[in-house]
Amino acid sequence: MVSALALAFYLAKTTETEEVFVPVLNIKRSELPLRGDNIFFLQKIHIPESLLIFRDEIDLHALHQAGQLTLILVDHHVLPKSDSALEETVAEVLDHRPIEQRHCPPCHISVELVGSCATLVTERILQGAPEILDRQTAALLHGTIILDCVNMDLKVGKATPKDSTYVEKLEALFPDLPKRNDIFDSLQKAKFDVSGLTTEQMLRKDQKTICRQGIKVAISAIYMDLEAFLQRSGLIADLHAFCQAHNCDVLVAMTIFFNTHNEPVRQLAIFCPHAALRMMICGVLECSHSPSLKLTPAPSTHPNLQAYLQGNTQVSRKKLLPLLQEALSAYSDSVKIPSGQPETEGVCREQADKDLDRAGSSLVPGLSQDEEEPPLPPTPMNSLVDECPLDQGLPKLSAEAIFEKCSQISLSQSTAASLSQK
Repeated sequence: MVSALALAFYLAKTTETEEVFVPVLNIKRSELPLRGDNIFFLQKIHIPESLLIFRDEIDLHALHQAGQLTLILVDHHVLPKSDSALEETVAEVLDHRPIEQRHCPPCHISVELVGSCATLVTERILQGAPEILDRQTAALLHGTIILDCVNMDLKVGKATPKDSTYVEKLEALFPDLPKRNDIFDSLQKAKFDVSGLTTEQMLRKDQKTICRQGIKVAISAIYMDLEAFLQRSGLIADLHAFCQAHNCDVLVAMTIFFNTHNEPVRQLAIFCPHAALRMMICGVLECSHSPSLKLTPAPSTHPNLQAYLQGNTQVSRKKLLPLLQEALSAYSDSVKIPSGQPETEGVCREQADKDLDRAGSSLVPGLSQDEEEPPLPPTPMNSLVDECPLDQGLPKLSAEAIFEKCSQISLSQSTAASLSQK
C-alpha cells in the first residue's frame, strides 16, 4: 500500500503531462480490517481511509476499453488471470522479488532483491526529486522498510545494505522520525493482533495460493503460537470449511510470533484430508536441504493435520513456495507412473510409498483449475533426494507385490468408471 501511495505521489509531483496518477490498493475495501498494521499506520500518519481507492472501487477493464489506462505494478509483477487482459497496459514493474519470466508483462522492469519494495520507491524519489519528499511520505516509507526488514535485524536476514542505507538517509533528512524500535514495536503489535478475528479471517489475513496439475494449495501466515492456534474451538471444521469455500486441496499455515527475547519463532501446519498428498508434501519439506527448514514434528491430535516446529527461522513463506511447487510436481508424477513401476522420486518416508498406490483415487473429482498466483520455478530436484533413503537404489519388488499393485490400479480404475457413469 505504501509503495503505491508514495510512487503515485512522486509521479504526480514530477510528471509534466496531464496524466492522473491514482494509487489503487489491490484488495477489496472489506478486507482492510484484516490488515491491522495498515489501519494503525495510516491513522498514525493522518491518512483517512476515505481517501483510499481499492481494487473493487475502480473498473480498470472499462478504463482499458476506453483507452485511458496505464498500469504500473509495485511490489508484485504478475497479474491474476482475471486481469490478464490488462497486461498490455502495464508500462512498468517495480518489485523486490525474483522475476517469473513466463508471467511477467513485456515492459520496463525494475527489480532488485531488497527487503522492502518501499526501499526502491525511496531510492526513486531521492534520486529523482528529493525536494518533493515531505515528512508524511518519509514516515510512511521509513516505517514500512523497518517493518518489512524486521527492524533491520541482521540475524533475521531480511535487510540488505540498500535497505539500511535508505532508512539512514530518511532519518538524516527528517531527524524527528520515530525511533526504529518504537515504530517497529507498534507496527508489529498491530500486525500480530488477531484478537476478534475468526479462523477464516485469520487464514485470509495474509494468504497466497498456488496451483499445479489441478491441485490448489493455500498458504496462510498466522500471527500467533501454533499451539494456541490448534486449540481454537472448532478448528478442524473451520479448516474444512475454508478449503471447501476456496476450492483448496491443501492448507499450509505458517505461524510466526516473537518470543520474550524479541526473536522470531516459526511453525508449520499442513492440513490435507488426502493422506498420500499430505505425506508427499511433508516428506519434501522434511527432506529439503536447499533450504533446510530444520523441522521437528510437533504434537497434533488431528489425523489430517501435521504440525512442525521450524528450526530455520530465515525460511519465510516466500522461500517455502518453491518447495511446495516441487512437492506438487512430485505428487503429480507419482500418480502417473505406469503400473508395475515403483514410485521413488521426491518421497523420503516409507509410508508414502504405500499411500501413493491409492493416490489416483484419493483426490476429490473436479479440482479447481484457478490459479490466483502462477507457479514459482521449482528448486533443483537434487534438493529432494540428497541423503534420502531412496537414493540408495530402487526397492526390491516381488512378483506378489507387483500383482497386488496391478490389482489396486484395476480396482481404482473400475471404481472411477462406475462413478463417472453415475
